[in-house]
Amino acid sequence: MGDILLIFQFVLTILVVLIVLLQKSSSMGFSSYSGSNEGLFGARGPAGFLAKLTFILGFLFVVNTIALGYVYMRDSKKSITDNMPSIPADINSSQESNIPAVPEVPNKQ
Repeated sequence: MGDILLIFQFVLTILVVLIVLLQKSSSMGFSSYSGSNEGLFGARGPAGFLAKLTFILGFLFVVNTIALGYVYMRDSKKSITDNMPSIPADINSSQESNIPAVPEVPNKQ
């Protein structure tokens, strides 16, 4: 699930950047290369359409970011030891009896 959301996050990031660059500004961005857009979007040009599209993509970006945070927070509470099989008690006690005794170190006095 996290992988799908992460890929969707990258796609949304690229789309938001492109849509913002297409909007009219003082430096003109990418919109200077697109030619005359008034015929396609009406008399006002693409301002209304691009503003709505930017809002929708921004909203999806924020919702996806929150979902990614939730998924990764849920996964971070898991441990790798949660999937390990448990050792039966009788095997555990027999192993303790096979442990060799530690030899004592003589005093050098």
